[in-house]
Amino acid sequence: MEKKVKKTGIENFNWDELSNRTILKNADVETSEEERRYEETLSSINDQEVIEGTVVSKSIREVVVNIGYKSDGIVPVAEFRYNPDLKPGDKIEVYVESKEDSSGQLLLSHKKARLLKSWDRVNEAYDSKEIITGYVKSRTKGGLIVDVFGIEAFLPGSQIDVKPIRDYDVFVDKNMELRVVKINQEYKNVVVSHKALIEDEIEKQKSEIMSHLEKGQVLEGIVKNITSYGVFVDLGGVDGLIHITDLSWERITHPEEIVKLDEKINVVILDFDEQKKRIALGLKQLTAHPWDSLDANLQNGDKIKGKVVVLADYGAFVEIIPGVEGLIHVSEMSWSQHLRSAQDFLKVGDEVEAVIITIDRDERKISLSIKRLMPDPWVDIETKYPIGSKHTAKVRNFTNFGIFVELEEGVDGLVHISDLSWSKKIKHPAEFTKVGEIMDVIVLSVDLENRRLSLGHKQLEENPWDVFESIFLVGSTHEGTVVSVNDKGAQVDLPYGVVAFCPHRHAIKEDDSVLKTDEKVPFKVIEFNRDGKKIIVSHTRTFKDELENESEKEKKSTASVIKKINEANEKTTFGDLEALSNLKDAMEKEERE
Repeated sequence: MEKKVKKTGIENFNWDELSNRTILKNADVETSEEERRYEETLSSINDQEVIEGTVVSKSIREVVVNIGYKSDGIVPVAEFRYNPDLKPGDKIEVYVESKEDSSGQLLLSHKKARLLKSWDRVNEAYDSKEIITGYVKSRTKGGLIVDVFGIEAFLPGSQIDVKPIRDYDVFVDKNMELRVVKINQEYKNVVVSHKALIEDEIEKQKSEIMSHLEKGQVLEGIVKNITSYGVFVDLGGVDGLIHITDLSWERITHPEEIVKLDEKINVVILDFDEQKKRIALGLKQLTAHPWDSLDANLQNGDKIKGKVVVLADYGAFVEIIPGVEGLIHVSEMSWSQHLRSAQDFLKVGDEVEAVIITIDRDERKISLSIKRLMPDPWVDIETKYPIGSKHTAKVRNFTNFGIFVELEEGVDGLVHISDLSWSKKIKHPAEFTKVGEIMDVIVLSVDLENRRLSLGHKQLEENPWDVFESIFLVGSTHEGTVVSVNDKGAQVDLPYGVVAFCPHRHAIKEDDSVLKTDEKVPFKVIEFNRDGKKIIVSHTRTFKDELENESEKEKKSTASVIKKINEANEKTTFGDLEALSNLKDAMEKEERE
């Protein structure tokens, strides 16, 4: 029987498997070493870190970026809309979202990297006035929303261009060169401008053009804008203004009568301010002055015809020939001394004839007159209005001291307030008449030098004070009505329209009360002044004088009785005592009665 030999573990060991494991183990060791050495060559990056990378490739959807890590990162192409010229090899900043996502992909964001540094970048651009590029995302009320360094900035419509923009939509989804003009740090608001860049360029052009300007230089320009006061002309990068008065030698109401928008015209430089970039232009100066064609034989005293082109309060401008005007001052429109507005005599468009007062060809001024075509009413004034003559006149206006009236155009007179009435005391002329009314007057005196007549109204009647003197005798009593009362006394209306004054101490009634307005009582004349036209009356004297008269009569009666008694005493005898006693009784009875 064959003897079985027991196999040991060594005999059963698979030497081939051992050889494979040894090879794999050695291979893993080599791989780990290579990985270690490879990773040492890679950049050290962390999550949520901003790092610079290089664009490897760009497609429609994404941009592949190498940041020196073991794998490249992917960034959506939408984050580069502001930079359509991005190409492989460009350096960009990215934000490490995660070194590995669930699928082991390196996640990067260019937008977040820009946002983290955007405010520093925006402030830097603002301080340095740097020209930056922004992407127009959308339009909004009053302007555009622009992506600037990843920040949404506002571009106002007024800052898009130097000329008004009607359609904002044409700028959407486009890049624009901009300048940061305003930053609100608190609210993180940014305002940008494209117009500022254009203005800078225009300013450079202006400076260049202004440096070559000269007064009197003739340039060609294009009518850019027309306003009521003038025309703005584009001289090829710089604007000049033709004031409305420099458009035509003739008077015009609006510049549109002379030029049209976008019209090419030649202009002359009248003046310019290089610092303020202002240029004054002229158009009419390119043609001969109308005064050069004015009749050289015209002189003072000649009559001319023209048309009223302008009216002012002080006068009217009359066009003699196109571009040549004369002034008719309001004082030369009428012989009247009452200066009125020129509109009271003329209106624009009136054809008038006038006489030349002065003509100054050097100053190019003409003074005209209408009134001098008519005779001066004051030439024979003393013949037409002799002293004592009666006339009718129109009330022109009042003063505190009298009434100014007009007898005819250019002939005025004054009726003094004291010459209005013989009997009434008038405080203001308005109590007597009204402006525009007709009143009768008499000439009192003539003032040729001042061209004034002194007139009267009361003189048309006889002086009633000559009659009043015989009626209102001192001591006579008349019925009167109290018109007004003041501290000094009362005004009293007497018969025949006469006004008298009753002093306060004479206005005391019998019951010791004071006279009141509208009371009708008797008054005694205590003073009459014919020249001063003044009558002083007393009510108190009317009853006091009566009492005094009665008392005086009693005194005289008593004295008479005493005298009779004394005479009787001298002749009385004892036989007459009875008769004397009877006489005394009779006298006492009479006294009692």
